[in-house]
Amino acid sequence: MFETAPHFNALLVFIEHRYYGKSMPFGGKKEVAYSNASMLGYLSSTQALADYATLITDLKKNLTAEHSPVVVFGGSYGGMLAAWFRLKYPHIAIGALSSSAPILDFFNVTSPYIFNDIITRDFRSGSKNCYKVIKRSWQKIEDTAKQQGGLEILRKSFRLCWLETALVYAAMTDYPTPSNFLTPLPAYPVKQMCKAIDEPSKGDDDFAKLYGAANIYYNYSGGVSCFDLMDDSDPHGLSGWGWQTSIFPAYKYNYNDTIGSCASDSSVVSRPTWIPTEFGGHDIRRTLRRFGSNIIFFNGFRDPWSGGGVLIVPKKGAHHVDLRYSTSEDPKWLQDVRKKEIKIISGWISQYYRDLAK
Repeated sequence: MFETAPHFNALLVFIEHRYYGKSMPFGGKKEVAYSNASMLGYLSSTQALADYATLITDLKKNLTAEHSPVVVFGGSYGGMLAAWFRLKYPHIAIGALSSSAPILDFFNVTSPYIFNDIITRDFRSGSKNCYKVIKRSWQKIEDTAKQQGGLEILRKSFRLCWLETALVYAAMTDYPTPSNFLTPLPAYPVKQMCKAIDEPSKGDDDFAKLYGAANIYYNYSGGVSCFDLMDDSDPHGLSGWGWQTSIFPAYKYNYNDTIGSCASDSSVVSRPTWIPTEFGGHDIRRTLRRFGSNIIFFNGFRDPWSGGGVLIVPKKGAHHVDLRYSTSEDPKWLQDVRKKEIKIISGWISQYYRDLAK
């Protein structure tokens, strides 16, 4: 979608979120910025939105472009920020494209099970056998750990996390074309993972089947000779995300566990109802009709985050696929989505200039 900036003769500006990349406070020292709850208190969506408002306003002044319209774009958490920016600063942005933004994924607004439910549905659509193998694998890993005990129990947690990461991210990035968003992947990686699980040569060896599936996610490019399940590095720069934010093992959701985890990790007490209080969440459709104009919400049905989104559009869509660069292999439904988004944004801009001329 960003490649359409020339269509609008627009200046494209990417604004970095505070505490990420080079936008590190306290002299750029990450160890200081992340050292305690007081320092991390400045890492919030509210503060980031204020940064964007200040930067956009100053940039327009510096470019002598005070009357130029601004449209904000974002995907995932960035999509949440885009929608919230339009709601909070309507005098600065005339509209927003909020792609794959789970703005309803909060306590007592959306089911805490919906994320895993969608991933389960995705893999079940891959094949019935694929679903069954993954579902029973958790118990097999658990049983193996109990039999061997000791260090094996510790390794079990890493295996579970390693496998779960592959399943979650494959479902999120189940794009119709090859991608390199989080890691090199083929088109429709969920289908490819299920194909690996259904490989007849694996026989009844579920672990071999799971390895084959995980290999699609972790080693599609073929450059990895050995997997380090205990590698806790942060290749995507997401170390601050924990502060901000089925085929899987059965569990009973308890928000007190989340509160306890936050208190243990960051020495803070979370406020589960604050985001819906600040930006809305309950009865969101009525709220948006009253004051939330000019926001495009895109949510692909295959994306596990779509369960917390406002509107689900394409059944085959994955995580913010509409914002990815277009290719000659893009399916027609994706091309149509992008054309529709451009048409809507063009309407916003035309209306803005008509109002400016009055």
